[in-house]
Amino acid sequence: MKKQISISFITAICIFVLFSCDTLRKSPAPTAQKRKPPTTANRRPTAPAGRRPAPITTRNAPAKPTYTRPTGNFSKEIPQVVEVARTYSGTPYRSGGNDKNGIDCSGLICSVYSEIGVKVPRISWQQSEFGTEVGSIEEIKAGDWLFFVPEAGKEGYVSHAGIVTDVRNPGEIFFIHASTSRGVREDNLFSTYFKGRFVKAMRPF
Repeated sequence: MKKQISISFITAICIFVLFSCDTLRKSPAPTAQKRKPPTTANRRPTAPAGRRPAPITTRNAPAKPTYTRPTGNFSKEIPQVVEVARTYSGTPYRSGGNDKNGIDCSGLICSVYSEIGVKVPRISWQQSEFGTEVGSIEEIKAGDWLFFVPEAGKEGYVSHAGIVTDVRNPGEIFFIHASTSRGVREDNLFSTYFKGRFVKAMRPF
């Protein structure tokens, strides 16, 4: 009797062990921890089906400058240009200045035209490429822009600019400009200082 009980007990233990091992074999292997999905900040925006995604732009990208070209006969506006320019006479020179507290040569041109509602380039070398180049000194008129290089008789970058205010005769072409030493004033193109530094004249409109 005892022997029969022992055999039954041993048989029960074997069945339990075998069943337990089979259960362990069938249980799935442990999975890796799931990664969090990327946030919207790391995703490229998608467009609805059938539409192209909008181009991604850089907020800090400089916008292409736009200038104003007046319609009609601009020659009628020249007296006003000269009049406005002369209101700056005596304004002290200030590099990068744009008003009557202080102004530089290219700032004078930009500010004068801004006052009459026309937007032109701010930097002198850009101004020297704006409009149409005047063919010869004899063709220069009031309202034209004059450009100069730093050293007389030598090629170089455009370093100074002014607006023609009055053409009295072939030897007297006066222009208004912001002198670094004397502020805004009018001078003759044919003066000793300027005639050797003059490089070109532009008619903006």
